[in-house]
Amino acid sequence: MQKKPFVSHEKLKEITARYPTPFHLYDEAGIRRTAREVSAAFAWNRGFKEYFAVKACPNPFILKILQQEGCGVDCASMTELKLAEALGFSGDQIMFSSNETPAEEYEYARKLDAIINLDDITHINFLAEHGGLPERICLRYNPGGELLIGSAIMGQPDASKFGMTKQQIFSAVKALMRLGVKRFGLHALLASNAADNNYYPANAMILFELALELHRKLGAEIFMVNLSGGVGIPYQPEQAMPDIGKIGASIQETFSDLMSPEGLGDIALATEMGRFMTGPHGCLVATAIHKKHIYKEYIGLDACAVNLMRPAMYNAYHHITVSGKEDALCDHVYDVVGSLCENNDKFAVDRALPEINDGDLVIIHDTGAHGYSMGYNYNGKLKSAELLLKEDGEVQLIRRAETVKDYFATFDFCDILKGVE
Repeated sequence: MQKKPFVSHEKLKEITARYPTPFHLYDEAGIRRTAREVSAAFAWNRGFKEYFAVKACPNPFILKILQQEGCGVDCASMTELKLAEALGFSGDQIMFSSNETPAEEYEYARKLDAIINLDDITHINFLAEHGGLPERICLRYNPGGELLIGSAIMGQPDASKFGMTKQQIFSAVKALMRLGVKRFGLHALLASNAADNNYYPANAMILFELALELHRKLGAEIFMVNLSGGVGIPYQPEQAMPDIGKIGASIQETFSDLMSPEGLGDIALATEMGRFMTGPHGCLVATAIHKKHIYKEYIGLDACAVNLMRPAMYNAYHHITVSGKEDALCDHVYDVVGSLCENNDKFAVDRALPEINDGDLVIIHDTGAHGYSMGYNYNGKLKSAELLLKEDGEVQLIRRAETVKDYFATFDFCDILKGVE
């Protein structure tokens, strides 16, 4: 089974005539379509907002598209906060979900009046000293144990470094109420890349029940339940995309049954999806530049784990299409590799593909999230350009490729590398 690229071979040849590989290419039409599907799925909740996880694809052009579609941003660092600010996000358009947070980052988040999501009970006094406590705040919950959906283990919260125990949540709300905080949000991320339509509803149920208990026992005013991210995408070609419409309808039913009868029907729902929003709408385009025949058959690309580290880091599957050979028989078995001095620099191992020749264009699917953003500079390799395939078919450069000068820019305080170009 094969995945169909969002860009044709003819269009890709046109693009590579202008922009050298490797590069990440994003599909504007696909990103907008998904953003609208998410909005429609939760339109029943008047306060709903998707806070796009900036870490998934921190490109200002992509963030602008999502901003135009009504999304906010989920930030986790000073740099992400400043990127959001530069693009005009502020106040309730920003969730600041961080952990082990430096003082200056809390102070900056307070300056922007972002919704701060506290990861630990000890951060209450820390935030009070560095930025001050706002009137509305969010708390990150970790229920512990295993997240079971049916007989399947979807996640193991008790192995996660994130969030507070239930007892800590109650203690935190009591302390914050005494300190003048008036409204509370609840947040939890219990699984990652969950393809099951039941994950978000299960997470919602956990948070709804906690919200009800806080309201009943402490009189806490809950203004938001944030389901965070975790909704996955089908990296494997035989997998199905989660049905966001069904997910939204299922959560609506639970919300109506649990929250509305308690007078909590005005609580806003939020999501912080990254992978689901942009993941399928990006690809890494590379060129085959070497063939190696030893104990195995290798195809060497002009890209490497610097451009996409998920396969090296997680042994993650990314589907590969040889552009122009979409209908060819997959009768060759290759390891598709990059040039790093690391043996895990492999995009695919023992992958059945059509015969690949030097100069063939290779499309690595589903890099629209946690692709470029996870890049690094090992071996002095430079990060690639990012391009946007616009709705009108035009292609726009949205980030140029790094240069050697960029790589050495942090030595600009001295002349030890003066003259390096």
